[in-house]
Amino acid sequence: MTALRDHGGNLDAARLCHGGAAAEWLDLSTGINPVPYPMPVLSARALTALPTREDMAALSVAAAACYGTNAEVVPLAGAQGAIQAVPYLAARDVARVLGPTYNEHAAALRAAGWAVAEVAETAALAGADLAVVVNPNNPCGRRHAPEALLALAGQVGCLVVDESFADPEPGLSLAPMLDGVGNVVVLRSFGKFYGLAGLRLGFALCGGALAKRLREMAGPWPVSGPAIEAGRVALGDADWQRATRERLVRDAMRLDALAEAAGWRLIGGTPLFRSYHAPEAAEAQERLARARIWTRIFPWSGTWIRLGLPGPEEDWARLAAALRG
Repeated sequence: MTALRDHGGNLDAARLCHGGAAAEWLDLSTGINPVPYPMPVLSARALTALPTREDMAALSVAAAACYGTNAEVVPLAGAQGAIQAVPYLAARDVARVLGPTYNEHAAALRAAGWAVAEVAETAALAGADLAVVVNPNNPCGRRHAPEALLALAGQVGCLVVDESFADPEPGLSLAPMLDGVGNVVVLRSFGKFYGLAGLRLGFALCGGALAKRLREMAGPWPVSGPAIEAGRVALGDADWQRATRERLVRDAMRLDALAEAAGWRLIGGTPLFRSYHAPEAAEAQERLARARIWTRIFPWSGTWIRLGLPGPEEDWARLAAALRG
């Protein structure tokens, strides 16, 4: 597979092809929570002052408590910020990525000079200087027990576990098991589960030496004041997190029912997105696009289509009508 850097969220491409103002479109091409965390009122200082070390440290403490880890927590500009930095954590040699998966991992590694192979089975990662596992996987939802990943860490030089979609399923996380593990980097996305992707906030959880290197590469102000303030509040709101997990599970089942009625077969996914087998994925995407609904297909498959969750009831009704169409 080539490392084409195609993405969901590319509504510009949909509009270029099909027209319409952005407000006319229902964008289901991402896995971003459509019912976001209520943005707290920000202090004037969050917008006018450079973040301090104390600000960053407080955000890291909030993230560590939320993720249940004693590892170092490095705030970055989204999980993508960590993905861009990971290739420079070790000498560039052989990297293996468990796939098919989010294409930015392989693309960032190749751009930095790594020899990258995508493998289909976890056992094939053994012996790599750097190995990448997305858990749960995007787009198929494949899951790995944290104990199995911890064992895998002993078979590779450095293990990167991308947990960008793990918030709805805390039991999948390797974060609580990182004590004394020096060669694992766990990536967490803030924007997907909390629905505030525009803040560009994410975290790398890892041992001291790796954390020190990441902080050096990130520089003194890797995230904004608004991201720090909003992140601290949201990460500490256990009641909202619990209620959101329950709602996402219900909504994922609701989306599965709509897809099944349309003749699609569930491949897998997470509570934030679902992937289906459609006989002609490009045709299905085109049909929904004519109704101003944007979805995600993949350059390596003619039958896979991925949808995020609608939010308001009118969006659910709109999708249901288009699928019946």
